[in-house]
Amino acid sequence: MKCGDFMKDRFYTIGMAGHIDHGKTALTKALTNIETDRLKEEKERNISIELGYAPLKINAEFEVSIIDVPGHERFIRQMIAGVAGIDMVLLIVAADEGIMPQTKEHIEVLSFLGIKRGLIVITKIDRVEEEFIELVQEDIKVHVEGSFLEQAPLAFVDSISGKGIDELKNKIQIELVDIPGRGCYYQGAFRLPIDQVFTVHGQGTVVRGTAYEGTVREGDVLEILPQGEKVRVRQMQVHHQAKKEAHAGQRVALNLGGLSKDMISRGDVLVSPNHFSRTDTIDISLQTVKTLKLSIKQRSLVKVHIGTAQVFGTIVFFDRNQLEEDEEILCQVRLNEPIVTKRGDHFILRRPTPPEIIGGGTVIDSFGKRYKFGEETVRMLVRKKEGTSSDRILDTLKEHKLMSIKQLVQETTLIEETVIESIQVLLEQGDVIQVIEGYFMISEIYNEITNIVQLDLQEYHLKFPMRIGKNKAEIIQSLKAYVPQKTAEIMIDQLIKEKKLERKEQFLTGVGFEPNYPEKWRNRIENLLKKLKGQGLNVDPWEELVSKEGIPKEMHDDLKFFLQSKGITYYLDEKYTIHSKVFEYNLHKLIDKTKGEFTLKEAKDVLTVSRKYVVPFLELLDHLAITERKGANRLWSINKRELKIL
Repeated sequence: MKCGDFMKDRFYTIGMAGHIDHGKTALTKALTNIETDRLKEEKERNISIELGYAPLKINAEFEVSIIDVPGHERFIRQMIAGVAGIDMVLLIVAADEGIMPQTKEHIEVLSFLGIKRGLIVITKIDRVEEEFIELVQEDIKVHVEGSFLEQAPLAFVDSISGKGIDELKNKIQIELVDIPGRGCYYQGAFRLPIDQVFTVHGQGTVVRGTAYEGTVREGDVLEILPQGEKVRVRQMQVHHQAKKEAHAGQRVALNLGGLSKDMISRGDVLVSPNHFSRTDTIDISLQTVKTLKLSIKQRSLVKVHIGTAQVFGTIVFFDRNQLEEDEEILCQVRLNEPIVTKRGDHFILRRPTPPEIIGGGTVIDSFGKRYKFGEETVRMLVRKKEGTSSDRILDTLKEHKLMSIKQLVQETTLIEETVIESIQVLLEQGDVIQVIEGYFMISEIYNEITNIVQLDLQEYHLKFPMRIGKNKAEIIQSLKAYVPQKTAEIMIDQLIKEKKLERKEQFLTGVGFEPNYPEKWRNRIENLLKKLKGQGLNVDPWEELVSKEGIPKEMHDDLKFFLQSKGITYYLDEKYTIHSKVFEYNLHKLIDKTKGEFTLKEAKDVLTVSRKYVVPFLELLDHLAITERKGANRLWSINKRELKIL
């Protein structure tokens, strides 16, 4: 299904932000007729502690959720969790107070979280004179300058009397028309950061959150990360309405089977199985706030707010030892516990003590590695940040060498459709090849490994021309410096299929290679064979013979094995080797002079050599299944007529 097919279904989430007691909850009730302060403590203290949600009816085309986020600084975590998945913000400023500390903080948080659209709503207008409202407007203009709210429309309301509410709804609708729907995000794997967990009597555990991407259906099996627990969706609701499916952008409650409430908490993520992985190291693009109380030093402890999770970690710089205010930097955070995130996710960094927002930005690689300090690492991070989907796939393949579509989706955090489309383009361009069905590798790396193996075998054949080839396991071991072992095994098998290598038992050879004498030593080897043939069964020890011919010691074993494998010689035992012609002559001699059964003494008399040669010769016949031991005697295992034509 294409993105455009979803244009009729446009789901949006609007966040309320602003200072405590500036009227966010009252405005939410005026817009939706729903009271979002639901906790006893919230009602008693008249402030929002937890996130409050309500459906806003605009028209039939739009399904809109409003999030009333806490304004008090003690509840900053809930505030960040609330705005993490919103499409648009209403910045609330009370007419009788104007811009306040939490208002400024919320503007910075919203900017860092990538919010692009918003309205500024001046509330409690009935409490002040017109001239004072004009002063508040001027104050707002100064504080939103340079932010995404600089050109935002203003609305003026009194939530108690309802004054200006209809005009505000119209302005919200006008803004939403220009915000693209999330149709493209409906495809691919489902992901929902959880911000509320509770139990419904008789139903079990229910979780709530704003779906970041994908589609979930009743009956789906999902995975809770980072725990790795599998759960089934029993039922789901969107704003208290039962639904069979829900999409990216919707505020959804899911009743989960096979799960107790204490097994899950805010900050966990509900995802399609096998599509997302946990990480404890993220490469980030960080923009700091305009004013910092203290500079941030290398490896300082920080608190990371990402999605609905809050995790401590260590910040690592690669081109400096401390971070100043109002600057952008590419760096890394090493987390104390795993999270689920992907490239492009927004985050906020806070200093734990003294508590202060450091800045925010986006994840450029959700699976960062440990890098060296220096400009080379920074340049690499710049490439990561600016790279296209194809660049990210190529970078990932360069690191992991051989990957499937599923693995690329996990590592690049791109949606599956984008990975498939990008791989197709890369295949057509020749940048990538499909090594085996469904697994891809950069063409340059594949060709490089192919050349390494072929050159390795060429050198091996030159150095050891009498050997069958190089052991496959040895070649795979040598390739581990370039690719993982499993990848090396797959590549070797594929190169054999492509007839770029040949396999003989457990050995690999170059195409068309046959073992042979090294030309340099051919004459000496032929002289050796003449002497071996001339000595008959009464031969000198092998080492003595080859040494007398001046053949290098490192060739002795190879030559012995080569001659035996070609049927030119036979081993009598570890010490003695005989020529094949000698073997044949003495075999036929023994056949002619014995009956169906014979003794060692009879064999010795026929062959006219000492016991030290007769015994290993007869054992060789046993080994070749020509004879068979029967007590002290031997029987011919093969008909003598057949033996004579061997």
